[in-house]
Amino acid sequence: MWLPLLGLIIGVIIGLQAPSLPQTWAQYMSVAVLAAMDSIFGGIKAGMEKKFDDMIFITGFFSNVLLAAGLAYVGERLGVALYTAAIFAFGVRIFQNLAIIRRHILKK
Repeated sequence: MWLPLLGLIIGVIIGLQAPSLPQTWAQYMSVAVLAAMDSIFGGIKAGMEKKFDDMIFITGFFSNVLLAAGLAYVGERLGVALYTAAIFAFGVRIFQNLAIIRRHILKK
């Protein structure tokens, strides 16, 4: 369970230190951040359920980020807002995982 929390802390530190990105990258970064947050909250939930696996977390993290950025890129080339599918999917999963984490904490 420590790996997702460590990744979140490192990501926040890097994000605060990084220079601002060009506006053209905003769409890609927004879905990539959502995908990363989905993986982090999923990892925290799995850790609380004693089902956490480092390899599943790491591969899921990078595949989610790459898929989300890829959808944004293909959508931009086609002139269709495909990134909204990623925003919706990851948004729903983030709130579901957060609700499960909250329930788990409250039961303790």
